[in-house]
Amino acid sequence: MVKKELRSNRLLVLDTNVLMHDPTALFRFQEHDIFLPMVVLEELDRGKKGVSEVARNVRQVSRFIDELTQDTTHAQITQGLPLHPPSLADSPLNATGRLFFQTRAMAAHLPESLPGSTPDNTILATALALQGEQPDANITLVSKDINLRIKAAVLGLHAEDYFNDQVLDDVSLLYSGMVELPADFWESHGREMESWQESGRTYYRVTGPLVMQWQPNQFLYRDGDNPVQAIVLEIDQRAEAAVIELVDDYLHPRHTVWGINARNREQNFALNLLMDPEVDFVSLVGAAGTGKTLLTLAAGLAQTLEDNTYREIIMTRVTIPVGEDIGFLPGTEEEKMTPWMGALIDNLEVLTKSDSAGDWGRAATNDVIQSRIKIRSLNFMRGRTFLNRFIILDEAQNLTSKQMKTLITRAGPGSKVVALGNIAQIDTPYLTETTSGLTFVVDRFRSWTHSGHITLTRGERSRLADYASRSL
Repeated sequence: MVKKELRSNRLLVLDTNVLMHDPTALFRFQEHDIFLPMVVLEELDRGKKGVSEVARNVRQVSRFIDELTQDTTHAQITQGLPLHPPSLADSPLNATGRLFFQTRAMAAHLPESLPGSTPDNTILATALALQGEQPDANITLVSKDINLRIKAAVLGLHAEDYFNDQVLDDVSLLYSGMVELPADFWESHGREMESWQESGRTYYRVTGPLVMQWQPNQFLYRDGDNPVQAIVLEIDQRAEAAVIELVDDYLHPRHTVWGINARNREQNFALNLLMDPEVDFVSLVGAAGTGKTLLTLAAGLAQTLEDNTYREIIMTRVTIPVGEDIGFLPGTEEEKMTPWMGALIDNLEVLTKSDSAGDWGRAATNDVIQSRIKIRSLNFMRGRTFLNRFIILDEAQNLTSKQMKTLITRAGPGSKVVALGNIAQIDTPYLTETTSGLTFVVDRFRSWTHSGHITLTRGERSRLADYASRSL
């Protein structure tokens, strides 16, 4: 009996989707024991084929389980296996619990409306049977399926979501990339502040405890009679000092990027990051119409066609339809991806619009631009390396943290990666605002000196779109 061998009074029954989402989930529950119903192994076996991220995760889970069961007897499996696979010997994962498998038939009485023929209901029946056999143990069903957790709660079984991949407790805690300075900042720090100019740039050295709350490439601002907009360049933790620099003013009509001006403070900050060659990774989060794609494309075109900083622009996104799937699309990789790149085409029309060039001039400009913009599918990114490319990850909120890592590590020397998304519009199953790959990278990159983030808050598409975004 499992009851006699439990090392803690908590036994976690894992749903298949937890392992499909995170193949290392087996080793992330510390001292707690884990129970895998046989139907979970069956579902893993059915999901192992293919080249999708889920299929790769399933195959990795199978390899982990195979390592755990190698050179073991049936009696040892029945008593529970230590969660220490050799391939994770040097890993920070510190699971000390045991892994139990369903080794015999287990059944529980379910309502007639919940027959045990479906995998979810079979898992539910197994967990309920465990609870009946071991009333002293805390049986918990761990699943990312909301409906399964609801059914478990209705039947009196404790169920939880898988929280280990949750980056933040609440999305309101997400790093915004900017902070408002106190009203008396210059008065209280002015005497101690050292300032100088170099190559037409203005720098300040600020000291004090307030500096310890800042991050590299974080923007500082103050509105009012003497408005200030600056960016943090360096932070000296020991001396409680920071070097800040006044930002470029892309709000000024004469200071454009590919004919585009910033329309608000956040867009100005975003263009400063996008145009800075020292910033290798930029993340922009904002609702529809805040200018994420337009600003990024303008900066990419300016640095690719005018400055020759990058050889070409690479753009990709997750292909998840908003409505019903229209089926397979014919053509090459780029032709298949084109219908998903409506945002790219719409913004290119804005950026290439010229009243003086005429139809021939616009057509020639479009041909030149499109020859330097490549559309790529996520499915073919693994194993590639992009040198001197301006890489745009559109709709990045639909990426998992593992997918985001795979894409960002494609960047070779001289490349810049820009991740765009709206974490309020996630279409990927089992992803939430706090577990999205976009949230993950914003939080992990916030302290790196070659990255920057801005949350865009003001809609600039049209008054209709802005009102709809706020009211609907």
